[in-house]
Amino acid sequence: MSVQQIVVDVLGTIPPPLAYVAVGAAVFAEAALFVGFVVPGESAVLVGGLLASTGHLSVALLAAVVVVAAIVGDTVGFEVGRKLGPRLIGARALRRHRPAIDAARDRLRRKGGVTVVAGRFTALLRALTPALAGMSGMPYRRFLAWNAAGGLLWGAGVTLLGYLAGRSLPLVERSLGGVGLAVASGFVVVGLVAWHRRRRLARFG
Repeated sequence: MSVQQIVVDVLGTIPPPLAYVAVGAAVFAEAALFVGFVVPGESAVLVGGLLASTGHLSVALLAAVVVVAAIVGDTVGFEVGRKLGPRLIGARALRRHRPAIDAARDRLRRKGGVTVVAGRFTALLRALTPALAGMSGMPYRRFLAWNAAGGLLWGAGVTLLGYLAGRSLPLVERSLGGVGLAVASGFVVVGLVAWHRRRRLARFG
């Protein structure tokens, strides 16, 4: 049985409406409910893109759901930060992330909207940047413009990444065979983990 067929058999049992709702809810909750540092919504989007590659979901509709959920979730996060910011940042669960939070607040003061877009591409900052923007006193209209740009770039880009990864599985499997595909996938995963760890160490010391 091919890897693609396994994906279809395992993930294809999810009803499409439920899959759209689940992915959208994960993306929304990431910033609105501040769970991004625990369960990144990006993972849900990648899985959704993989489902779309099997024909189980529409890639265009999935991308639209992700973009809207990202923008609305960040808007809620912005309002929460504007009203409850100091108490949120002082929460015990976020104490070990203070260096990253302080760095993000400093970038918001210096670069403003560009930081809103850049923050969307890092799990922790994706969850906290909207609230930090609300705390900083950034006008909502300005935040919304940058938030929409970041949501569009990230939502469409990550959805397409998952979709293209799923579409490439049959080609990779034909070239390498099942065992070769598993080995290659293992190297990719290890490489990504190592790269992510080095980037975090470089950023936070």
